[in-house]
Amino acid sequence: MATFLICHGAWSGGWAWTKVRPLLRAAGHKVFTPTYTGLGERTHHASPAVDLETHIKDVLGVIEFEDLRNYILVGHSYGGMVATGVADRMPERVLHLIYLDAFVPENGQSLLDMRGPAPRTAPPAEDWLVSPNPPPPDTSEADLAWLAPRRRPQPVKTFSQSLHLRNPTPTFPRTYIYCTRKESDDVFLQFSRRFKSDPAWRYFEIAASHSPNVTMPEALVRLFCEIVG
Repeated sequence: MATFLICHGAWSGGWAWTKVRPLLRAAGHKVFTPTYTGLGERTHHASPAVDLETHIKDVLGVIEFEDLRNYILVGHSYGGMVATGVADRMPERVLHLIYLDAFVPENGQSLLDMRGPAPRTAPPAEDWLVSPNPPPPDTSEADLAWLAPRRRPQPVKTFSQSLHLRNPTPTFPRTYIYCTRKESDDVFLQFSRRFKSDPAWRYFEIAASHSPNVTMPEALVRLFCEIVG
């Protein structure tokens, strides 16, 4: 049995892993899917002051109060920024770090350093918020109906704040999962190219669009189980 601690993507929340949680538990694993400040059920805490460091502290709080040790840390998309910061602060507790189609920052980088031009923002009255990107085009109508009312604009400082690492050379295993079913402007292709032949990393691909936790949960859980098995 493994313990999974999942750092969700932007504009999302722990709720986006509703399909994955029961599958991991059925396979005998524990799973934690905390939601960051200002998103999901914690939208009422959103403010211009919320930044990447806030979200890192959200997850560190779960680790402390649940007394999590030897866990599988998963970062999806923007969650790769959060997971990198979490693992850097408490490396002794991480058993394995898995990046799922995620940003992998180097010391001093922000998400915007890796993605290019800043994403479009919400209306001027709330110019400290970044509006959600559209879901992948293969998302079903039922899933779109589930996702749309739950996704929320995200404070811009979570994207613009640089991550400064205290332990830039991790000693725990790291795995990158690249989702191959993409549009041509795939910002995550840079990480596929970077880690595919790097002997310090394990590398896997899944024939899914950017959010397999929504569109292909069974295949994703099978891959998780293969990696940790």
